[in-house]
Amino acid sequence: MTTSERQRQQQAELHKKLWAMANDLRGQMDASEFKDYILGLIFYRYLSEKVEARANALLKEDNISFAEAWKNEEYREDLAEYLIDELGYVVEPQFLFSQFLKEIEKGANGIFDVEMLQNGVKAIESSTLGSRSQEDFQNLFDDMDLTSSRLGRTVKDRTSLISKVIVNIAEIPFLQDDVEIDILGDAYEYMISQFAANAGKKAGEFYTPQQVSRILAKIVTADKTEIRDVYDGACGSGSLLLRVGREAKVHKYYGQEKVSTTYNLARMNMLLHDVPYQRFDIQNADTLEEPQHLEQRFEAIVVNPPYSAKWSADDRFKEDERFSAYAKLAPKSKADFAFIQHFIHQLDDNGTMAVVLPHGVLFRGAAEATIRRYLIEEKNYLDAVIGLPANIFYGTSIPTCILVFKKCRNHNENVLFIDASNEFEKGKNQNHLSDQQIEKIITTFLKREVKDKYSYAASLDEIRKNEFNLNIPRYVDTFEEEVLIDLSAITNRLKEIDEEIKEIDLELDKYFKDLEV
Repeated sequence: MTTSERQRQQQAELHKKLWAMANDLRGQMDASEFKDYILGLIFYRYLSEKVEARANALLKEDNISFAEAWKNEEYREDLAEYLIDELGYVVEPQFLFSQFLKEIEKGANGIFDVEMLQNGVKAIESSTLGSRSQEDFQNLFDDMDLTSSRLGRTVKDRTSLISKVIVNIAEIPFLQDDVEIDILGDAYEYMISQFAANAGKKAGEFYTPQQVSRILAKIVTADKTEIRDVYDGACGSGSLLLRVGREAKVHKYYGQEKVSTTYNLARMNMLLHDVPYQRFDIQNADTLEEPQHLEQRFEAIVVNPPYSAKWSADDRFKEDERFSAYAKLAPKSKADFAFIQHFIHQLDDNGTMAVVLPHGVLFRGAAEATIRRYLIEEKNYLDAVIGLPANIFYGTSIPTCILVFKKCRNHNENVLFIDASNEFEKGKNQNHLSDQQIEKIITTFLKREVKDKYSYAASLDEIRKNEFNLNIPRYVDTFEEEVLIDLSAITNRLKEIDEEIKEIDLELDKYFKDLEV
């Protein structure tokens, strides 16, 4: 078995185990609710094991256990200071995930209950108070409501259900030496994607499918092995930011997310993928109304903002440096271009931005047409337009497109159009892009290849003649000529078939008559 085959087998086994675990809660609540408990407990285990492993390593030469050291005031103060400085938090020995598991395995003789877990969560957050990491850890577990009657009517009922989930999570081999995949990261990403697939429209709040993330990440990291920073102003669960980190070394991750539940997911996701709190800055606020990183400029921007969302379009934005040069504000009913303007403002001169949006941004008129024209004619920032297939995102079946912007373009005399809308693998509920189809998009973009019925480099004059309408069929002709059908030939062939059938019938009649004789 090859390494890649072994990895796929390990992943399949892990995913099967994870989804079986999710089904323990499925009966009581829907996917958007039970994800908070499973992801929260996976994250709690991660934080706990991180502290336990680091504390044991620090205490190894002293030949003393973490639990024993914590009872000693001098040891406890030194340990707490070191762990908070390095990891950003502390999990006390009595609240370790491994300790919970030991108590659960004792059965009726154990002392674990759901309130002990609740105290552990509070203790983690309390340990960060006054430290540099406080903002990154506060309210992380707010969505894991351990007092909810959906878990059970009594403490005993809730303890029974949570205990079952803890035991299942304990069986996931996060630290196994012979496992060749990022078990913890893969487990978390898989669960988020599955919850997204089962959460319908709610899914758009927190997850961009990996196939699309991969395209965006490869575009903004093209020809780079490391980048200074990456920004996502509608970061959801943070999976898109992390995907960029797979393509190049990222020194710091920045994000902003309006929905508090999803904001918590993003911070958890960063920590679970071993991005220390010092290397990410994710804020919880409305990106257009309350931008949190306005003075910064980023080398890479990747974003899948909410499509055609409403925003205030308040008159005060006419004086806002993000929008003031365009003469028009994006309409209240569709914030798509407001997001584009915001991200353009945050893009560094040497940076690349890739944003996913509905096709309407390519051709809608009025204020949007004015903004589109300014970006192309006055600034020449638009580098490429990539049309994606319909029904590849969770929660929406509409076709989407990727717009690529650069402030300093190498190919400033044209805009590349790619029509990948007809190349996909059809799925039961969703369409998918295969590895080959993804590679074709990326290669065509990087090499700026012109391919019949697939891609075209349109000059700025052509775009001007089209009045800055960017609708892809205006530039990439995918029309297939109808095949002329020779009706007379078909009629003649049908007559021949009739004659052949008559001959067969005669032969069969003769055969059966001979049998009777």
